[in-house]
Amino acid sequence: MKVMGIVGWSGSGKTSLLIEVLPILRAKGLTVSTMKHAHHRFDVDSEGKDSFRHREAGASEVMVVTSSRWVLMHESRDEPEPSIEALIERMTSVDLLLIEGFKTHSHPKLEIHRESEGKPLLCSDDSEIVAVASDQTLLGLSIPQLNLNDPQAIAEFILVHTGFA
Repeated sequence: MKVMGIVGWSGSGKTSLLIEVLPILRAKGLTVSTMKHAHHRFDVDSEGKDSFRHREAGASEVMVVTSSRWVLMHESRDEPEPSIEALIERMTSVDLLLIEGFKTHSHPKLEIHRESEGKPLLCSDDSEIVAVASDQTLLGLSIPQLNLNDPQAIAEFILVHTGFA
């Protein structure tokens, strides 16, 4: 399974780009999964649902299954956040895994950068960033720069970089 990360500061457009690139990659015949890191607590469940009540009662894992999808919720409780490697091992193998976030982990990454956000480039301190996609021309980069508004070109870069083109 090939891995490519999409990293950038909050608000840079990582998710927006990912949902534009994903159908292009799928149209090329690839099976693609995604993993997203969140820095805040979140819940896919809602209070009052049976699965929520199972978790509240102390279940370590709860699986909810329908004819169209299933989800496995694992309660970390007092455990540390699992490593990215442990999380990848739990995923079904596909051609390409796109990881949104996990910017400090060592894997090939595409940085999303918007000058208007006023944040520094991450690639200055991260040799695992293999290209930058920006809405402005950036000077002095030693890695490829892609047009953030051209998801087709970004998808092609990902295909080439991961060996699918």
